[in-house]
Amino acid sequence: MSFTATTNKLFFEHTGMDRGRVTGLVEDALGGADDGELFLEYRQSESLLFDDGQLKSANFDTAQGFGLRAVSDETAGYAHATELSEEAIKRAGVTVSSVCRGHGGVLAAAPKGTNVKLYGDENPLQGMAFDVKVKLLGDIDAYVRAKDPRVKQVSVSLAGNWQAVEIMRAGGHAASDIRPLVRINVSVVVEQDGRMESGSFGAGGRAAYEQWVTPETWANIADEALRQAIVNLDSVPAPAGEMTVVLGPGWPGVLLHEAIGHGLEGDFNRKKTSAFAGLLGERVAAPGVTVVDDGTMNERRGSLSIDDEGTPTSNTVLIEDGILKGFMQDRMNARLMGMAPTGNGRRQSYAHAPVPRMTNTYMLGGDKDPQEIIQSVKQGLYAVNFGGGQVDITSGKYVFSCTEAYKIEDGKVTAPVKGATLIGNGPEDLKRVTMIGNDMKLDTGVGMCGKDGQSVPVGVGQPTMRIENLTVGGTAA
Repeated sequence: MSFTATTNKLFFEHTGMDRGRVTGLVEDALGGADDGELFLEYRQSESLLFDDGQLKSANFDTAQGFGLRAVSDETAGYAHATELSEEAIKRAGVTVSSVCRGHGGVLAAAPKGTNVKLYGDENPLQGMAFDVKVKLLGDIDAYVRAKDPRVKQVSVSLAGNWQAVEIMRAGGHAASDIRPLVRINVSVVVEQDGRMESGSFGAGGRAAYEQWVTPETWANIADEALRQAIVNLDSVPAPAGEMTVVLGPGWPGVLLHEAIGHGLEGDFNRKKTSAFAGLLGERVAAPGVTVVDDGTMNERRGSLSIDDEGTPTSNTVLIEDGILKGFMQDRMNARLMGMAPTGNGRRQSYAHAPVPRMTNTYMLGGDKDPQEIIQSVKQGLYAVNFGGGQVDITSGKYVFSCTEAYKIEDGKVTAPVKGATLIGNGPEDLKRVTMIGNDMKLDTGVGMCGKDGQSVPVGVGQPTMRIENLTVGGTAA
């Protein structure tokens, strides 16, 4: 069944709504608007948690609803409801059309269509029986416990999501998408001589569970979580001060995502609240630094065939060889800035209006061997994995905690450290990049991004990278 056939069945055949009449309601609501759309959504989601040797929770949820938006200049009227009916949409239209009174705008042209499908429409929640999923989690738990006698606790989680959306505009234009999303995660706690440490690892993307739950794949995930926990058993207090920091490839791109990614979203630059505002065409990073946001990658966690306004996603160059080239745009901010939408208008659900958001944001690789980068450092820190952090979009300042990091001494990676925190300024630190590895790697598909109270799945990535004079907060006396 095609995406359109599926959404037509969900939103019209099952609800009794008439497509022609709904289109008319959208046209009535958007009279005098500059832009707007009706966003229809149906979603199934589940999560299972196996902890301490037993199934602790299993949740299944079905949600549906619509969001109707009318945009007048830089003001938007938005209404949403769980009721999928023509009467509910008509009531919402009366509410949102109030922003257009006296405006007399000309409705923007609809997004161009696309035949690109970056993922299948299979519902991952229906691909495996419940008892098979429970047995899988139990097998992973048993596998980790048998690997090492120091294992004290194992938590294994499985989560799946199947979302169907249709975006309708005045004039009969409609675009639909079916979006699967799954994730598996393993967390391990180990104990040695009274000391307890933890490690966590996961993977996922826009496909069925089967791609990530083969014995080889889940064993690799479990082994990596256990490895991190065991490494931390030998960690020493982290040094503090200003030093050279080498970031590892892959997941450390989350620092790039937070420290500069949000600052390259269109709304912050239009409002001039970003540290990058007004710098288009200027040098904002060291030579060799190229950063892109690419929503067009097959089955990646942050990928979308179309965004939540119906615009096809794209591979957007944000920074090229250190020069600021562009921003991530939704339709409203692109129009107000005189730019083209880039397919970055995203929303958590029908209950949220779209805003510019990242998809898969990463730095391209350079020409240095990763070992050469490590060997070039006399004294420093090698940061491999990160936990939580905080960022100030306006100033670019950030604080990030390392969950796996090591000392670099005389060009060699030595003792693991505990309690290391990176403190810096994203735009300034980009100019301090002195070496970029040839090992660009994407994360394994576990990222979530928050903005304006909304969370959406994203991807990150980068190569090994050397940064000078980065402030490290440590715990060493």
